[in-house]
Amino acid sequence: MKKCILSILLFTLIEGAFAQTDYATVQQGEFGITAGAAHYFGDLNTRAQLNRPKPAIGVFYRKQFNNYLALRVSAHYAQVGYSDIYSKNAYQQARNLSFNSDIVEFAVSGDFNFFKFVPGDPEFSFTPYATIGVGIFSYNPYAYLNGKKVFLRPLGTEGQNIGYLGADGKKRSPYGSTAICIPIGLGLKYSLNNNLTLSFQIAERLTTTDYLDDVSSTYVGIDKFPAVNGAPSVAGILQDRSFEKGSIIGAEGKQRGWSKQNDQYIIAEIGLSFNISSYRCPSVR
Repeated sequence: MKKCILSILLFTLIEGAFAQTDYATVQQGEFGITAGAAHYFGDLNTRAQLNRPKPAIGVFYRKQFNNYLALRVSAHYAQVGYSDIYSKNAYQQARNLSFNSDIVEFAVSGDFNFFKFVPGDPEFSFTPYATIGVGIFSYNPYAYLNGKKVFLRPLGTEGQNIGYLGADGKKRSPYGSTAICIPIGLGLKYSLNNNLTLSFQIAERLTTTDYLDDVSSTYVGIDKFPAVNGAPSVAGILQDRSFEKGSIIGAEGKQRGWSKQNDQYIIAEIGLSFNISSYRCPSVR
């Protein structure tokens, strides 16, 4: 009888001990690729139209700290561009400016899953998430003249090459080829199995430049771009293309862009990632 009671007590203690412990799978990390579309917002696309998307691709590594928090390192290549011909604004149509640019971006972001996410576990195979980070990107706006690509930064279309003094008394200097971006966005993740995860993310990039499109402040006047061998210079032509619409509007001091707000771009992408490894860690309930 004593042995029977002792056995029951021992079984109860062991069962209780195991009942207090839960083993949760935690993803260690994942490597993935993405493909999607990028779009620009700025002085040529003032109403945040989404009518001219361009391709974007990327790669990333996400380090998972637990089922909710992760740190992601990513690299993207994207194209952006826009033209005044797509605007319904009469002044922008008369201004007639356009640009394209290739973007190469490197960023570090923090991701937060709204739900517990465990790859391969049907109960925790889906979650929306939020992301915010900081990055650096390169850009080099260009336009086409007579079918030929012309890079705009070397031309100093707003008087940067001559140190032009604007109405605000500030000297205009050539802008750089890189800037900082702050990616902010939302996404969805779905675990296909233990190894593969499908995702969708859309993230806006706030930037520190207003020259992604080579347009920021005011015209400096055609006289600041001397003719070459009696013909208008390339810089003179591309700084004010309103003549192509029949009416020249680029008088010195007249608004060319809006310098109060920096340019932005957005990337929407679908991703496929491979779970590098997982582990089990005991947690007390």
